[in-house]
Formats: sequence, C-alpha cells, structure tokens
Amino acid sequence: MASIRKSDSQIHQDVLRELKWDPRVEETEVGVEVDNGVVTLTGNVSSWAKKLAAQEAAHRVYGVLDLANDIVVKAPGSMPVTDTEIAQAVRRTLEWDVFVPHERITSTVSNGWVTLAGTVDLWNEREAAERAIRNLQGVRGLTSNITVTPPKASSLEVRRTIEEALERRAEREAKKIQVDVSDGTVTLTGTVQSWQEKEAAAWAARYTPGVRSVDNQLRIAA
Repeated sequence: MASIRKSDSQIHQDVLRELKWDPRVEETEVGVEVDNGVVTLTGNVSSWAKKLAAQEAAHRVYGVLDLANDIVVKAPGSMPVTDTEIAQAVRRTLEWDVFVPHERITSTVSNGWVTLAGTVDLWNEREAAERAIRNLQGVRGLTSNITVTPPKASSLEVRRTIEEALERRAEREAKKIQVDVSDGTVTLTGTVQSWQEKEAAAWAARYTPGVRSVDNQLRIAA
C-alpha cells in the first residue's frame, strides 16, 4: 500500500508540536518553513546543543525528507566564552570520557567553532569524541576530521555482521536494505520508512568492527 504524503502545512504543524514537546528546545526561538517536504529551521539559540536538538526533533516528524538548519548560535551574556576556555574545556572533556582515546585526538577552536583531528580504531570512538563536546558552553559548531583506521577485516565477514545487526533491530524488513562492503567502506542502499530507520541502519553499520566509513544512500519512502 502506498503511503499518504503529508501536506506542507501538516508537516509545519507537526514540526512545531515536536519542537514544543522536546524539553531541550525553546520552540519560541526556532522558526519553521516547509517547501515541498523540505524543512528549513531558522532563529537564534544559545548553544550548538540546542541547534542539534531542534534538528533532531524536526527529523523525527514523519514526512520530513530533507532539512536545512539555518539556526544561528549566539552565546548569551555580556561575557562570551573565549576560544582558549573552550579549548581547555574540550581537552578536559575528552580526557574524562572513558570511550575516547583522547591522546590521539587534537582540537582547534576558532570563534567558537571546534575542529577535531586525529586517528582512531573504531567509529564509535570518533562518535564519542564528537558527542563529548556538543554540550559545552560557547561551542558554536563542530568539524570532525578524525580518521577511522580499523584493523583489517574480511569484507564478507563485515557484511554478514552488519546484516545480522540490522535483522536483530528489525531494520531489514522485507530485505529492503542492501549492504555492500569494499575495503572497510560500507554502502547502504534501498528504501526505509523514516529518517530514524535510516539513521539506525547507519548506526548499526558504523559500530561494526572493521568499518572505516559509511555511505548512507538509503531513501526515505515518500
């Protein structure tokens, strides 16, 4: 049975309700525009964490296919956090996170924008480093140049492990997700029903040992 596509006005109202529901977001700070299923978020928020929270909330709404996050992060108060203070906080946070090989990661901060670099063995180590700093005060955004260099693994074994993980999570219903692996790079193709399913499939692939990168080409059914 073909799915019924929501109108732009329905999507607009649902995104506003989802923003209001999410306690991490001040919905009055975020503007929402919808054009042919593409959502644009605007407004000013006090932290990068809030900007990401608004983005995640909008993506949870069924019918949202693509999103442009034009929200601007503006630090509150008359005494903004300096780049030096942010860099010091980043280092302390990376050191305190037990899942982050902090000695292999460096950071650069410019106007509140953090750039991470280095090399890790597993994708979840890269993700843990990114997640560790998202809630720090003064951070306006993040660029992650961390490279994942996993131990060599058989492409066939990596593919089998990913497929089993997807099946356990019911993300491979009706065999609609195809998994191809080449030299540590995983390509996902096929159709899923929501952005959450698309992200869950990518998450399962990234967390599989031997995976260096994921090319998520899954399409969301309109």
